[in-house]
Amino acid sequence: MQIEIITTPNEALKESGFGTLKACHSVFDAIQSMGYRARLSVCETKADLEAVVQRKPGLVILAVKYVPVKHEDDIWLSEYFARHGINFTGSTRNVLEFDSNKVLAKTHLTNKGINTARYFIATPGQYKKESDLPITFPLFLKPLDAANGNGIDDLSYVTNFSDYESKVASLYDTFNQPILVEEYLDGREFTVAVIKERNETLIVSAIEVIPPTSAHGLRILGAQAKKDDSEELIEIVDEEVKNRVTTLAIDVFITLGVRDFGRIDIKTDNHGECFFMEANLVPGMTYGSSYFPEACNIAHEITYHKVIELLLAGGLARASSSVPAELHTGTHDQLMTEIENIY
Repeated sequence: MQIEIITTPNEALKESGFGTLKACHSVFDAIQSMGYRARLSVCETKADLEAVVQRKPGLVILAVKYVPVKHEDDIWLSEYFARHGINFTGSTRNVLEFDSNKVLAKTHLTNKGINTARYFIATPGQYKKESDLPITFPLFLKPLDAANGNGIDDLSYVTNFSDYESKVASLYDTFNQPILVEEYLDGREFTVAVIKERNETLIVSAIEVIPPTSAHGLRILGAQAKKDDSEELIEIVDEEVKNRVTTLAIDVFITLGVRDFGRIDIKTDNHGECFFMEANLVPGMTYGSSYFPEACNIAHEITYHKVIELLLAGGLARASSSVPAELHTGTHDQLMTEIENIY
């Protein structure tokens, strides 16, 4: 079977993905070691994608969610390949919206009774004074859809209205979109890699993430910490904590309708109660540092190459059974209506 990894020059993308070309080459090497014919395709245009369709690979591995096209709408890869009847890894377009839009995911899960941090959406000048805010301080501010800690730093943690207004204005100027404002949870931080096997069994790898202490004494997992790899990833030794984190991650994975794999981020408050923070459905795959493969290794001693093998399991099963990729157009339209209602 011919397998193609599809990526795009993504250094400037704010969205999540496997990572740089180096990460994609690591995935490529792992696939070749499994005995498959593999190809790494860097796609920048419609013509590049059309060439992939003409080659008719048995499976495409989507290392990014979309390919940006100048002066046109982004081409969402899951939707594109589904339309052309080509099997792909990961979730369908409608589910990937939960990755790209944090508020959509939080709203959907809240409506299903799943714990999320309380939140509201803000734009500069929307709230005139502290008493107008839907949630009391301290608060935590971040971009609505940015990944990899972009826009998050010590100033994301605010305890007064002046600092709140300043951070909202700064984020809005940078990202040109409404800002996600959450209640600040002062507990521990966890990330959970979830893989669905061929038999529908879930492999759940939960670990704790300990950000470095900043100059202001805060532990904030921002862009700089992720860039420097200065956070610590450790095993969860308390079985009760591990069970709570794992249970919430499984509930989120199933409720969002995630296919094949995904990474769920969770935080606790100072009482140890777990809250969903966000879902990363095209998780980083950089060898030796990305949370997803590292979580699998720390929690279950699963090697990097084995992780890639497991990630392919769902797609290979669909290929062998000749089940066509699903487009789910109607569901996507419903989700777009949900997004419009949020704003």
